[in-house]
Amino acid sequence: MIKDYYSLTKPGIIYGNAITLIAGFVLASHGKVDYLLLFLVFVGLSLVIASGCVFNNYIDRDIDRLMERTKKRAMVRGSISPLAARIYGTVLGLLGFGVLLLYTNIITVTVSLVGFFVYVVVYSMWLKRSSTHSAIVGSISGAVPPVVGYIAVTGHFDLGALLLFSILALWQMPHSFAIAMYRLSDYTSANIPVLPVKKGIQRTKVQILIYTILFFIAIELLFAFGYVGILYFFVMTTLGLMWIRLCLFGLYGTSVVDKDWARKIFLFSLVILVVFCVMLVLEATFS
Repeated sequence: MIKDYYSLTKPGIIYGNAITLIAGFVLASHGKVDYLLLFLVFVGLSLVIASGCVFNNYIDRDIDRLMERTKKRAMVRGSISPLAARIYGTVLGLLGFGVLLLYTNIITVTVSLVGFFVYVVVYSMWLKRSSTHSAIVGSISGAVPPVVGYIAVTGHFDLGALLLFSILALWQMPHSFAIAMYRLSDYTSANIPVLPVKKGIQRTKVQILIYTILFFIAIELLFAFGYVGILYFFVMTTLGLMWIRLCLFGLYGTSVVDKDWARKIFLFSLVILVVFCVMLVLEATFS
C-alpha cells in the first residue's frame, strides 16, 4: 500500500524537477548557497509537484487503463480509491504550499501555484484530451522548478529567471514529442491527440527540429548575458549542436527507424538536461 501511494506521486518526475530546481537555486546564489533554504524549497516544491502528480493520476485513471505503460498504475488496479487520492493530493498540496509560504517569498509561492494550476487544470483536465497544443501548455509547468529555485534566492523575476524558464520550456517540446513518437501506439489506443497522432510523424520531426534550434539559441543567451562562463559555453554549444545534428538525421537520414530515432532524441534530451544543470552548478560555484 505504501508503495502504491509513493508511486502515485510519480517520484521520477519529482527527482527530475529537483535537479533543475537546485540548478536554478545555485545559479542565483553565485556560489554562496543557503543550504537550509535550499532544503526547504526542495521539500515545499516537491510536495507541490507530488500533489499535482496525484491529481493527474486521478484525472487520467480512465485513459491510463488503455495504455500499456500505465495500465498497472495503482488507481487503474483499484488499490487506491478516487476519494483517497483526492484527499492525499490535497494534503500534499497544502503542506507544500505551506512550506513555501512560510520560508520563501510571495513570488515564489505565486509561480509555484501557477505551475500547479497549469498542470492540473489546464493541461490534465482540459487540453491533454482535446488539443495537440497540450505539450506547449504542459511545458509551462515543467519549466517552473528552476525558476522557483532562482527566485527563492533573488526574491524577484528578472532576465535570469526568464532565460531559465525559456530554456526548460523549449527543452520540453522535443522531449515530449519524442515520447509521443516512440509511445505512439499507447496514445493512439487512448485517443490522446498528441502531435504525431493528429499531424503525423514527419510534421512531428520538423517540430522537434524547430524547438531544438530554439532551445540551442536560449542556452547561448544565458552565456551572452553573462550568467555563465566559457566552460558552459563550450560544453553546451557542443551538446546543442549534437542534438540538432541528431534531429537533422531523423529528417534527412536514410534507413531511419522512427521509433528508434525518437527514443534516441528522448535519451539525449535527458543527457543534455542533466549536463546543463551540472554546468550551472559548476559555473556558479567556481566562477
